[in-house]
Amino acid sequence: MGEEEQRRQPHSPNPDTEITENPTEQDYAWPAIRFDVPPQRTYHFCHQFRASPNPNNFLKGVKWSPDGSCFLTSSEDNMLRVFALPDYGSDNVNACSVAADEAADSYAANCVVNEGESVYDFCWYPYMSASDPVTSVFATTSRDHPIHLWDASSGQLRCTYRAYDAVDEITAAFSIAFNPTGTKIFAGYNKSVRVFDLHRPGRDFEQYSTVQGNKEGQTGIMSAMAFCPTHSGMLAIGSYSKTAAIYREDNMELLYVLHGHEGGITHVQFSKDGNYLYTGGRKDPYILCWDMRKAVDVVYKLYRSSEDTNQRILFDIDPLGRHLCTGGQDGIVHIYDLQTGQWVSGFQAALDTVNGFSFHPFLPMATSSSGQRRFVGPDDGNEELHLSGEENCASVWSFSVASVVENDVNIDGDDHNSHNLHQDP
Repeated sequence: MGEEEQRRQPHSPNPDTEITENPTEQDYAWPAIRFDVPPQRTYHFCHQFRASPNPNNFLKGVKWSPDGSCFLTSSEDNMLRVFALPDYGSDNVNACSVAADEAADSYAANCVVNEGESVYDFCWYPYMSASDPVTSVFATTSRDHPIHLWDASSGQLRCTYRAYDAVDEITAAFSIAFNPTGTKIFAGYNKSVRVFDLHRPGRDFEQYSTVQGNKEGQTGIMSAMAFCPTHSGMLAIGSYSKTAAIYREDNMELLYVLHGHEGGITHVQFSKDGNYLYTGGRKDPYILCWDMRKAVDVVYKLYRSSEDTNQRILFDIDPLGRHLCTGGQDGIVHIYDLQTGQWVSGFQAALDTVNGFSFHPFLPMATSSSGQRRFVGPDDGNEELHLSGEENCASVWSFSVASVVENDVNIDGDDHNSHNLHQDP
């Protein structure tokens, strides 16, 4: 990132400035998605993930870019692929939509990045814009490697951020996240968090221990992290020690620790208003909702089929902040109403574990990723692993939207009840 980019980005937590400066959100009314109508599969990708020597190359997650121009996938072959979204609304939108299961992919990835080892985590630069090459980057962390910052257009490595352990050897981060102003990278390690200045690559960082001298605090590997979207200065971190904790972003002061999961936490996400935190764990069938204003008890639990897998299953909240969607081992995407915690609907997204689901930032679309590690028994000989087109795949879904009248009514109703969310789950 150059000095020009540094001057362009806001460095003070001012949510009003943030909204007006983002060209994709200015004067834009998000459509109200109709979740009672099953979405249509618009694009489908499976064969690209099977071109590698590993016949069981399953996906491990998918995330839309902040500007909505593309989405990023991570897979078992240690590769990250960037898929650009064709012009939405043009005549060729359905021209390359999915046909039969064994048909060709809708289109090829625009950019492929090869990491040296298994990818632990990845995230987009928060002010990423395809029209500004300086900002078109994403960060990754993988086993035995430093944090890498990649160019999303060319696939070139921009820079690295290296952390060293007590014997001066490179140690890998297990989770990474950009702070809301896009000036720092927070990385989770074993019982510690390191903070890198985005504009100063190399081995310079600030280190914070998550365990106090009296053994109090958050132990284990810091496996997931998320910043509060309202610039309140709160940072949520999940740990494989089955706890989630809230910290202050500026000095990493521990505010409180949340207990209640049956397995190690693999994903944390704030609600759009920043008042609630949603946490999910491995071998744990429930996503827990916590009230940040009185984080003592669980507000409600959202079920998903994940009690028998150690996979990281990523969920997402729609742009309006009303619904949460999560996959599971059953291949079904479950949709929940966040005001009541009630199940709304679901649809079959794949024939195996749906481990990633991500909403488009402003269009009524979403993308899903699926797959799981399969073990070939000794009696199977040298038989190849035969997978259908709806296993180990990625898909883009298009949702139906409410009419203009319905949308206005729903938005007015939400504005009227915006301060009463979750009060009566």
